[in-house]
Amino acid sequence: MKNEAKKDNSVLSRRDFIKTSAAFGAASLAVGTNRMYAAGSDTIRIGLVGCGGRGSGAAAQALSAGEDVVLIAMGDVFEDRLQRSLRNLMNEKKFGARVKVSNNSCFVGLDAYQQVIDSGVDVVLLATPPGFRPQHLRAAIEAGKQVFCEKPMATDAPGVRSVLQSAAMAKEKNLALVAGFCWRYHMARRAFYQRVHQGAIGSVRAVYATYLTGPVKPMPPASRRPAGMSDVEWQLHNWYNFAWLSGDGLVEQACHSVDKIAWAMNGVLPLKAVATGGRQFPNNEGNIFDHIDVFYEFPDGVRAFMAQRQIINCYGDNSDYLMGSDGLGNIKGWSDPTITGKETWRYRGPKSDMYQVEHDELFASIRDGRPINDGIWMAHSSLMAIMGRMAAYTGKEITWTEALSSEEKLVPDNLTWNMDLPIRPMAMPGKTQFS
Repeated sequence: MKNEAKKDNSVLSRRDFIKTSAAFGAASLAVGTNRMYAAGSDTIRIGLVGCGGRGSGAAAQALSAGEDVVLIAMGDVFEDRLQRSLRNLMNEKKFGARVKVSNNSCFVGLDAYQQVIDSGVDVVLLATPPGFRPQHLRAAIEAGKQVFCEKPMATDAPGVRSVLQSAAMAKEKNLALVAGFCWRYHMARRAFYQRVHQGAIGSVRAVYATYLTGPVKPMPPASRRPAGMSDVEWQLHNWYNFAWLSGDGLVEQACHSVDKIAWAMNGVLPLKAVATGGRQFPNNEGNIFDHIDVFYEFPDGVRAFMAQRQIINCYGDNSDYLMGSDGLGNIKGWSDPTITGKETWRYRGPKSDMYQVEHDELFASIRDGRPINDGIWMAHSSLMAIMGRMAAYTGKEITWTEALSSEEKLVPDNLTWNMDLPIRPMAMPGKTQFS
């Protein structure tokens, strides 16, 4: 197998950027140096788009990345969610006066993302449902903003193509683009995959990844929809249950495990995929599956298997099992990674909060003028998950080229708050067509 020759430069650059936790600490504390930032001041001004739990967490982690980071704007489609997030951030004593969001810099509506971008920020944190990600990312990069971009990057192939274009634009403009694929920023996982890429288990021959868990947010019955609530508002309130907004559980949640398959393969892309899946329990008006198993084929006969399920009262597992020509690599849940075979190894290095490391490295790269760009691999990992969903929904074998070239557009054009937005029927393998 010749995978070793095909290196993912973005992964290597991030690995080289911070060798140890000590170096990481020094970089993350590189503040107070009188360095002038993009906006011509000694502070880095951030804006949050999407004020739910993950977005609020991202804002807190950004503020924790240095005393020079100041939050000045927030945006969401729901006023109550924005205000709740703002109160929580203001109540964090460690942030002090660095939460500088006024009534005039709280933006509500489908255009709130653009208002945040235009508010004078240097860095935009994108944490809305992923169906909006390509549009929001493009607007931020076109405006010359540094970006933290939550996973996944899109819910359909046109969105992935847009993200790849935005990533190229970010590189041309020397802008940071850090992905919310948090395991890439986990010290133990970095050490594990580095050893795998150096041949600790020989050539990788197969990967089995699991994301077997319960439902994230079950869809309520239509009877609970308030009178007068528009289709768009109802679907946004329950965004996880609609493929155009979430991409399905494989794309929105298990994309972490798909990304680790991509990481194990060191940038080598899958040739094709087949999948099985369906809906075991009724989902009212929602249209996502509750289980999908994907079978990826890579060059040289290498295979990867992704098992995803979101059903209560079932066996749970969120692990990664790598099989090589000379050994095995295992990451069981949140435990320390291990390698057995010609080499026996268990990670014994420093612990870290991967969510915080994402932001520490992002802001350190901005301060140093050497911005991280995760663009290509974050888009490829998103497409790998979308490719698996395509195969499961249609029952067809889907090649990488077909997936990337697909014209199926899930996200509506010209979305407005009160427009009619019929819900797509649940996919039926063997009947749903690939396009």
